[in-house]
Amino acid sequence: MKKSLNSILNRPILLFTFVLLLKSAVAWFVVFSDGPNWSMVFTEIPFFIIVFSLIEWLSSKRKILYYMIANLFITVIYFAVLMYYKYYGVIATYHALQQADKVTKVGESTYSLITPYYLFIFVDIVFFLFFMFRPKYIAKWKERGTYRISRPVLLTVAAVSLALCFFNIWPNHASMNEIKKAESMGILNYEVYTLFADSTEKEELIDSKEITQQAVDTVKGVQPPQQPQYAGADKGKNLIIVQMESFQNFLIGLTIDGQEITPNINKLAHSNTYFNNFYTNAGQGTTSDAEFVVNSSFYVPKNEPATSSPYMNKSVPSLPKLLSANGYFTATFHTNSVEFWNRKALYQAIGFDKYYDQSFYGDDDHIAFGSSDEVLFAKTVPELAALDAKDQPFYAMVISMSAHHPFRIPGEKFKMKLPERLEGTLLGDYIQAQNYADYAMGQFLEDLKTSGLWDDSLIVFYGDHQGVPMYTLGEDEKALLQEMIGHEYGYTDMFNIPFIVHSPGGSLPAVVDRTGGQIDILPTVSNLLGVPLQNQLHFGEDLLNSASNLIPFRHFLPTGSFVNNTSIYLTGNDYADGSNYSLSDNSVVQGGSTEAQFEAAERLLNMSNSYLLQLPDRPDQQ
Repeated sequence: MKKSLNSILNRPILLFTFVLLLKSAVAWFVVFSDGPNWSMVFTEIPFFIIVFSLIEWLSSKRKILYYMIANLFITVIYFAVLMYYKYYGVIATYHALQQADKVTKVGESTYSLITPYYLFIFVDIVFFLFFMFRPKYIAKWKERGTYRISRPVLLTVAAVSLALCFFNIWPNHASMNEIKKAESMGILNYEVYTLFADSTEKEELIDSKEITQQAVDTVKGVQPPQQPQYAGADKGKNLIIVQMESFQNFLIGLTIDGQEITPNINKLAHSNTYFNNFYTNAGQGTTSDAEFVVNSSFYVPKNEPATSSPYMNKSVPSLPKLLSANGYFTATFHTNSVEFWNRKALYQAIGFDKYYDQSFYGDDDHIAFGSSDEVLFAKTVPELAALDAKDQPFYAMVISMSAHHPFRIPGEKFKMKLPERLEGTLLGDYIQAQNYADYAMGQFLEDLKTSGLWDDSLIVFYGDHQGVPMYTLGEDEKALLQEMIGHEYGYTDMFNIPFIVHSPGGSLPAVVDRTGGQIDILPTVSNLLGVPLQNQLHFGEDLLNSASNLIPFRHFLPTGSFVNNTSIYLTGNDYADGSNYSLSDNSVVQGGSTEAQFEAAERLLNMSNSYLLQLPDRPDQQ
């Protein structure tokens, strides 16, 4: 036994391969539904061998050091993959790692995702460092590092490993589902593949001259009415759009031990127009992506937040610009710094006249990344009232933030008593945070009414993105949530957000159950305000005048996934291998989508991206 152990220690290629195989097993356990299996040996080990063969070939004196550096680098990749999956539900690639600077600014959210056993993959590094800095062990490691594998053996092993990597990658490269693709290729092979594929397999842009409103409507299969209902119902009114942090639709009407979680928003939904079949279109940029989609009616880019994309250099067609051209003053309100997620560039690209950020709100009553929702609303209403007193109407976007992941609200702000089974859980913290956010919203609604803004403004409310990712919940929390909502929590629940419209001038329906998304807000409010959209390309549709909808997903789900009138479709390796989930109860359904819809969803995303990339740069970017 001792002889075998020494044999392994004398051959670092064996030791580090074994160590990394254990780490890959942890990543597979978290990311893939089937967990680690024997295929992992043939998909992950060949990559290790190629890296270690290079070390063996090129180094001698500092071989162990290079092994440790390679070990650390690969460990970080595995850790990033499992952490990213826990929140986003997709495989992190180098695109996500390019946004790593944002992680330090949302550190509490990141740390809350860590399960103790994740740290197991760093244990060996601690031990290696401990022994490396003890003189007697350094000498032994150097001695072992002098062992050389013969060049012919090294070449043979490396060649076989390279062939295995190619065999793992090539047959699976056409798969649409990134999770399945990574499982078939191996995580590290998938990371390398995406790096090369993105540089060699560029999406072919569609000529912008071909991207007209009629072309978009044709692909979606819709025919806008010549004389839409409710046109100009709120003509001349102010527009206030309220974006609610992490607010999901399942909260509406939900009670715990007889306590309403969101009593004020419940009243809001029941006394105005409530769209209950509405879905987020945000991507990797989450909150800022929602801002982009709502204000532009374009989709977010494929591999990055909108605020980090080339779109920010363009003069993007937008709601602020549309309303400015019709005599409106436009402003956006958010208690965080305008520099976070590059929002300053976003506001320049979509054309807000003014922004209010942390420099205006200060840092009083700090929750999450800035002043609380109470401070946000209390300081915003006087500004809105001052704008209302002027001769021109205004458009104001108000963005709440207190109910941000990981939902840590100070105890003195708790407004409800949680049952013991929810205390200390992510789900319990989420409910407590949204209950507080609802309390602050109630104060805001009262202030809007007493100031006269309520009667003089078209006001819409919606959630920005999911707050409770299904990948983050433990089995106990999933069971609790299933008990609360009456069915298994799944994709439809996770992406379903509320959309509520207060229209002082129109007698709108009480409930609208047509499928919609954030991309539809711009055309919907434009119609109510009587502002024509004929000359402005948009990918959404007026939800008060539509019979059907098709909403592609850009992030959080496999490429090619979309929502239609009845289900959410998740891509498999190709269309035929995909699954449909009912919008009503998340159950698997047969025949809930068509291949024509699948192709149309991909076409819409390409049209949106092509059009934006071919827009002229803004004058200040030229």
